Amino acid sequence: MLPNTGKLAGCTVFITGASRGIGKAIALKAAKDGANIVIAAKTTQAHPKLPGTIYTAAEEIEAAGGKALPCAVDVRDEQQINNAVEKAVEQFGGIDILVNNASAISLTNTLETPMKRVDLMMNVNTRGTYLTSKACIPYLKKSKIAHILNLSPPLNLNPLWFKQHCAYTIAKYGMSMCVLGMAEEFKGEIAVNALWPKTAIHTAAMDMLGGSGIESQCRKVDIIADAAYSIFKKPKSFTGNFIIDENILREEGVKNFDVYAIKPGHPLLPDFFLDEHPDTIIKKVESRGAVPELKEKPQPPPKPRSGAVEETFRIVKDSLTDDVVKATQAIYQFELSGEDGGTWFLDLKNKGGNIGYGEPSHQADVVMSMSTDDFVKMFSGKLKPTMAFMSGKLKIKGNMALAIKLEKLMNQMNARL
Repeated sequence: MLPNTGKLAGCTVFITGASRGIGKAIALKAAKDGANIVIAAKTTQAHPKLPGTIYTAAEEIEAAGGKALPCAVDVRDEQQINNAVEKAVEQFGGIDILVNNASAISLTNTLETPMKRVDLMMNVNTRGTYLTSKACIPYLKKSKIAHILNLSPPLNLNPLWFKQHCAYTIAKYGMSMCVLGMAEEFKGEIAVNALWPKTAIHTAAMDMLGGSGIESQCRKVDIIADAAYSIFKKPKSFTGNFIIDENILREEGVKNFDVYAIKPGHPLLPDFFLDEHPDTIIKKVESRGAVPELKEKPQPPPKPRSGAVEETFRIVKDSLTDDVVKATQAIYQFELSGEDGGTWFLDLKNKGGNIGYGEPSHQADVVMSMSTDDFVKMFSGKLKPTMAFMSGKLKIKGNMALAIKLEKLMNQMNARL
């Protein structure tokens, strides 16, 4: 963990979406120095699935040693942004740092994304970042610290990151393009940078997206808070950078990253937008020993494609036990494209379990669509389901938590396949 230096004492930090998650973590890190925090967020009443309001965040900030100004703000509303900026300047005398953290996400493809959701992502992510920056810039120009930090990714134009969730990517890249433009426009006056995590970060939003069990593959919000803090310590000349949390912390001398893991030693889910190709991600994960069984034994020669799916299911069938069925309680349907493809099912809900070609006799809890090649790779441990899902090789419909259960089961079967 990165120690606090007191550098931000008396500084005013304006953070959008600071009522929970990453925004609140950055706020608490700055509060430990004695900073003034403007909590510009929408939640004034507790949400049933997403804990935290601007008022509970304010209490935590004050308890950590900072001063808090909770402002009810929807970043899509120009008047609300202007009011919050005015209040901040009135109460604290200026603005030294702006963190554009507020974000909306929908990992859906073009035909499955309603325009209402497209507008939300464009208006919160791109326009909200632009608008809040525009409102704060006159005050940031007067500051000795003068930082804008956008929680957005490096501009990786690999089509892979567009094809599954085009609207979300455009909206996030809009935030990154603000960095590109404003860093140049305000060079020498304001440092403008982007920060993005190397791995998935565990937040309430991530639980909603990934389902239960996802947290063991994530890091804590603390890593982003520490990375943001190390950026704020840098001079105005440090600008126009697309920073990855782990990289900047390594530069700061941090060596032990296990302290940031929810479950130290567990393989971590790489974040979106970072790798040129998903296979590179897989190779990197394997090379770090995250999939030790692949390192410990030589790779068998690939099986001929014809009948490989049938052979895989036969081995899975031999592995079935009442205990496995009792522990899983789910029916999986596989829609496989390519040679030896078609519809297959794996029933891990009814007595003794069952496997077969065609649709299951009871409705499937999870439907997985992929190529036969990727299916065989997945069951033999050469392709992690989470990697396949993130890179668009695997599509999942239905209960995500049960899909994650199947991944755990695959890990136990890998030795036999």
